[in-house]
Amino acid sequence: MYTTKTDKKRYIAHVDMDAFFAAVEQRDNPSYKRKPVVIGANPKHGNGRGVVFTCSYEARKFGIHSAMPISTAYNRCSNAVFIPPDMKKYSEVSRQIFGILERFTPDIEPVGIDEAFLDITGSYRIFSKTPEALCKKLKNAVKNETGLTISVGLAPSKMAAKIASDLKKPDGLVVVKDEHILDFLHPLAIEKLWGIGAKTSKMLNSMGVHTIGDLASQDITKLESVFGKHGRHAWKLANGIDPRIVEPVGSIRSVSNEHTFEKDTDNINEIKDILMFLSEKVSRHLRKLHFKSRTITLKIRFSDFKTYTRSITLGSPTHFTDIIYKNSLKKLETFDISSTNIRLLGVCASNLVDPAWPTDLYDGPLDQTSKKQRLHNALDRVLDKFGEGALGHRNV
Repeated sequence: MYTTKTDKKRYIAHVDMDAFFAAVEQRDNPSYKRKPVVIGANPKHGNGRGVVFTCSYEARKFGIHSAMPISTAYNRCSNAVFIPPDMKKYSEVSRQIFGILERFTPDIEPVGIDEAFLDITGSYRIFSKTPEALCKKLKNAVKNETGLTISVGLAPSKMAAKIASDLKKPDGLVVVKDEHILDFLHPLAIEKLWGIGAKTSKMLNSMGVHTIGDLASQDITKLESVFGKHGRHAWKLANGIDPRIVEPVGSIRSVSNEHTFEKDTDNINEIKDILMFLSEKVSRHLRKLHFKSRTITLKIRFSDFKTYTRSITLGSPTHFTDIIYKNSLKKLETFDISSTNIRLLGVCASNLVDPAWPTDLYDGPLDQTSKKQRLHNALDRVLDKFGEGALGHRNV
């Protein structure tokens, strides 16, 4: 049983804004409703560079998904509506939704611009008789005030809540009770577990592991011999062992994002495209949380599952995409990728500071009003530089 320090059951909700960027565009332009909408770089009739940010559920029926090359998306559905991302608009809507979430609990851990974990253990009784009833109220409030839907997973752990939120999209609500968590997890396909990508899934399948329950029954020593510490972590999750707490913004120590390639690759252009994609996501998340980062870390995993991290500490803290990308690229260039393929890339921003931190030796502290203005101006400059071409300004 999952318990808090006070030995009470935990109620963790994972909130996911359904196809967020595309949903905002469909809301604001009724002619886009029920059409495949792709947010990303200009496809240039199938010859465009860059990747898909996200897409509507109608587009997903054609096999389009986030981080896919935009040219592939165009070839799969040339009749889709292709729209460059409007991050200023999406950020404003995101702030509105997070403002609604904050009415129901102060314990919110943003995972990105479009999702968050909420610990409602101590707050649900204020608003409703049950945690499930609170989740329904929360969903209704978002829909009534923004015209958008969210999907919610409610469970005793973060891992189970995140899986649950994805099962009945869009506009879903899936509740996993404490006593039924293993019954919920074990029949699910192994791919539903965090960290299990296509290649790991294939390797597990060759070991006779097809479901989370199959993984839970494996010998942990054998898993460690094949996958290292990742094998132990996956085994724990499969057995419902996930004591991680919801960390409100004030306790967040880092912001990161990772991408597992569908096929291991040594294509430098594809690798740089994804590196820019990850840098932009980390950058937007930092600005949303009102942080700058002093340390940028590149994570790289090769086909043989060997994983490395390389960090650089900056002279001045940043939340700008181009600086995060250029420093991540510097660390990427320390590896020889000509003789092996890359399986996973990750970008992490840590050593976080308040955005009012001086950007050079002659900058003084800013008052609260000018700090916010400076932050908004910074966001606008980044969007002016990267918004129209989405990820077309890479490989610099």
